[in-house]
Amino acid sequence: MFVPGGRIRYRHRLLVALFSHLTLFVLLWTFLFSSFIVWQSGAAAGLRFVRRRSPPPRPCPRLRLTVFNLTDFGGVGNGVTLNTQAFERAVEAISKLAGSGGGQLNVQPGVWLTGPFNLTSHMTLFLAEGATIRGIEDDRHWTLMPPLPSYGQGRELKGPRYGSLIHGQNLQDVVITGHNGTINGCGQAWWTRFRQGLLKHTRGPLVQLMWSKDIVISHITLQDSPFWNLHPYDCKNITISNVTILAPLYDAPNTDGIDPDSCQDMVIENSYISVGDDGIAIKSGWDQYGIAYGRPSTNILIRNVVLRSKISAGVSIGSEMSGGVSNITFENVLVWDSRRGVRIKTAPGRGGYIRDIFYHNLTFNDLNVGIVIRTNYNEHPDDGFDPKAIPVIRNLTFRGIYGRNVRIPVRIDGSKEILVQDVSFRDMQVGLSYKKKRTFQCSFVRGYTIGPIFPAPCESLDRYDEHGRLVKRSSIQNTTDADYD
Repeated sequence: MFVPGGRIRYRHRLLVALFSHLTLFVLLWTFLFSSFIVWQSGAAAGLRFVRRRSPPPRPCPRLRLTVFNLTDFGGVGNGVTLNTQAFERAVEAISKLAGSGGGQLNVQPGVWLTGPFNLTSHMTLFLAEGATIRGIEDDRHWTLMPPLPSYGQGRELKGPRYGSLIHGQNLQDVVITGHNGTINGCGQAWWTRFRQGLLKHTRGPLVQLMWSKDIVISHITLQDSPFWNLHPYDCKNITISNVTILAPLYDAPNTDGIDPDSCQDMVIENSYISVGDDGIAIKSGWDQYGIAYGRPSTNILIRNVVLRSKISAGVSIGSEMSGGVSNITFENVLVWDSRRGVRIKTAPGRGGYIRDIFYHNLTFNDLNVGIVIRTNYNEHPDDGFDPKAIPVIRNLTFRGIYGRNVRIPVRIDGSKEILVQDVSFRDMQVGLSYKKKRTFQCSFVRGYTIGPIFPAPCESLDRYDEHGRLVKRSSIQNTTDADYD
C-alpha cells in the first residue's frame, strides 16, 4: 500500500547515506593526501640529507708493493702542524726499499703544511682526493742551493737560489700522481716580497727534478708557485699528463707552468694551464753558461693542452736556449684569452739553435698576437756573454692554424744578425679582431706558404698553391714589415 510520505523519507535516508559516504570519502581523501604530502616532505628531506652527505674519499690504489701513509711517520694534516720531518722520515724509509721495487707514500685528505723536502728513487708520491701539500711561507725554512750550472747565477739575483718545495736530484723511477690532490706553494707571500725587493735570492720552483730519468707526473694540481711551477732540469724520459696548473693571471710574476730545461724524450699532454707567465716554456741554459753546459732540449711532444696567459704566451721557446732546442712538436693546442699564442724569443749572445720545430693544429681565441718570433730579447746573466754568439733559427713548420678575434696573427721579427730561415705555413685561417693594414708581419725571414692562407701572408714568403706549384716568388726578404701600434 502506498504511504504518502514514504518517498520523502526514502529520499531523506538516501541523502543521509550519500552525504555520509561523501564525508567519509572526503575524510579518507584528505587523510591520503596529507599522508602523501608528509611522505613527499620526508622523501625530500631524505634526499637533502643524502645530498649533504658527501661520498667517502676514494681509496688510494696500491701502485707499489710497499705502501705508507704520511700519518705513519707522525704527519698531521690540520694546516697548522709542520710536516717537514714526517715527509723526510717517509722518504728515508722508501729509500731503503730500492731492491724490492721502492715504495709509495700516500698523502691523505687534509692540509699538510711543510717546508721543502726531497724525493728518492723508486718512489710514488700519491695525493689523495682532498689532499693539499702546502708550502710554508717563511723563507727561513727554504733551502739555499747553488745556481744551475747552465745559468751561472740565480735567474733573478746573483749567488745561490732557493730550492723547490718538492725536489729531487739524480733519481730514477719517480712518480707524482693522485686523485687530483694539490701542491700549493702559497706564492702570494713570495710575490709580494719579490715586488718589494725584500728577497736576497732567486725564488724557488714548486717542483724541480734534476739529472733524473723515468719520471711520471699526472693527475695532480699545482697552484700558486713562488716561481716556475714545474721545472725538470737535464732529465730524460719524462711524462707529464692530466695536470692542472693554476696561478693568478696578473701579479703572479714568473709563474710559468712547465719549463723543460735541457730535457730530452718528453711528453706533455692532456693538461690545463692558466698562469701569470708562459704556460709552457722550453729552455736549455743562459748565454755563455748554457753554451758551456751544452745540453739541448730535444725530442719533446706537447699535445692536447689548453693554456691561458694574460702576461706572456701559451707556449714558448727561450729565451734561455743556449744549449740548443730541436725536434719539438706542438699539436692540438688551444690558447685562449691571452696576450700571445706561440712565442720564440732569443738574442745575440745566446748562441745555440732553435730548429726542427713543428706546430700542428693550433687554435687561438681572443689573443693580441698569435705567433711571434723575437730576436732582440736582451736579458743577460752578466757582462761576460759573447755578443758574437748568434743563435740559429731554422725549419719552423706551422700547419693547421685556426682562430678568431686575434689582433695580429703573425709577427716574425728577425734581424740582420739572426735571420729566421725555412719557415712554412699551410692551412691557416685566423679571424681578426679588427682590420689592420699589416696583420701578417715579417722582417728578415725566408720561407714559404702553401695553399690558402688568411690573412694574406707577408711579401717575404714564397707562395705555392695546394698542389705545390709556385704562385709567387718573394719580392723582399731583408726588410722590416712590422709595426707595434
